[in-house]
Amino acid sequence: MPRINLIANPHYQKSGTKSYLYAMRKYHFTPTKEGPYFLGTRMVQSGRQYTNKPVGGRARLQQVLQKKDATSDQVGQVSANDVQNDSMYLAQVAIGTPAQTLSLDFDTGSADLWVWSTELPSKTLSAYKNHTIFDPTKSSTYKEKEGSSWQIKYGDGSSASGSVGNDNVNIGGLVVKGQAVEIADLLSEQFEQGAGDGLLGLAFGNINTVKPEPVSTPVENMISQTDIPKSAELFTAKLGSWRDSDEPDKGESFYTFGYIDQDTVKAAEAEIYYTPVDNSQGFWMFDSASATVNGKSIARAGNKAIADTGTTLALVDDETCQAIYDAIPGAEYDNESQGWIFPSNTPANKLPVISFAVGDTQFVVQKEDLGFAEAKSGYVYGGIQSRGTMTMDILGDTFLKAIYAVFDAGNLRFGAVQRKELHQNLSVPPESS
Repeated sequence: MPRINLIANPHYQKSGTKSYLYAMRKYHFTPTKEGPYFLGTRMVQSGRQYTNKPVGGRARLQQVLQKKDATSDQVGQVSANDVQNDSMYLAQVAIGTPAQTLSLDFDTGSADLWVWSTELPSKTLSAYKNHTIFDPTKSSTYKEKEGSSWQIKYGDGSSASGSVGNDNVNIGGLVVKGQAVEIADLLSEQFEQGAGDGLLGLAFGNINTVKPEPVSTPVENMISQTDIPKSAELFTAKLGSWRDSDEPDKGESFYTFGYIDQDTVKAAEAEIYYTPVDNSQGFWMFDSASATVNGKSIARAGNKAIADTGTTLALVDDETCQAIYDAIPGAEYDNESQGWIFPSNTPANKLPVISFAVGDTQFVVQKEDLGFAEAKSGYVYGGIQSRGTMTMDILGDTFLKAIYAVFDAGNLRFGAVQRKELHQNLSVPPESS
């Protein structure tokens, strides 16, 4: 059964504010705290049919990410440089015959498998030469899916779109036959700047963007093609960090498909705890009705959370954020960074023990992951931030690094086991970590 080792993206430059913006555009939420970025509305003219001029058609209001200049109060569009578009982790996936190996971002918060391709405009291809580009004409097993197209659109107006074909996709030695592969023929600037060669969505197929009919995800096909055992229709994620290079597992990161890595569970010295998943919105969503800060419980009746490997931060409600940062000496909300920050030199014994419920069980966030990246001089941007107007938590990598996560599609449940670390490495991350 396949195990895919993740590679740290060599071009990843941590920025808290940019990562927060990425989550804002992915989940389209409005911030509830002050800061330069917000969701505004702008008038969009769709233009008359069969012309490329934006007049004479219907005008509609569209919500877009906007940025207010602190000195002049002028509102402008958010540029590609404002947003963190890179993933921290990439996985190698081979597509086609003979195999073309691309570095993809595995994302449990979306359900499209899309790739950079030779269909992209030549100016995009010549400007971004560091990508592996999938060439469908060089694969003898590629078949175009006529009449199908896809488009991913984010809250800042950025998008990726193209055609669809079927081909064999090799994930760690497991070959998914005839998997739908979404071929990019257009990427907006924000998408162009990512280091990966595309994305492999691991959420549920009901949020896949292919029209006129959504397509099955790689995991759904693994199950229907019985590539993975009936008893283990699941995949798992272990996300390590450069901070763990002195731990027994050296901070390795991997996914497994069709089995649970028993060595990781053994090292945790605990049983996997499972809770039911509600996949009606396409996400790995579960009950998370409480959190704790230094042992003091915060009741959050009816609260839900989703596990999202494609988001670097953890986003929770404002009340919980306030309780967390009240417990860190010198922490404050910083309008300019649009996030909670705290002094970089805070020792481990002054950082609170924070946990979030997965079902009925609390899982503790590693103290070393409470600081995400350098903010302003002497301060670090927190790994846990406000979810704004969203009604669910996004438990991204800040949380997922603390557990070994089991995404059990066959039994519609999410499993977690708390990982043990011998020590907490609190050094402020270098920018290019």
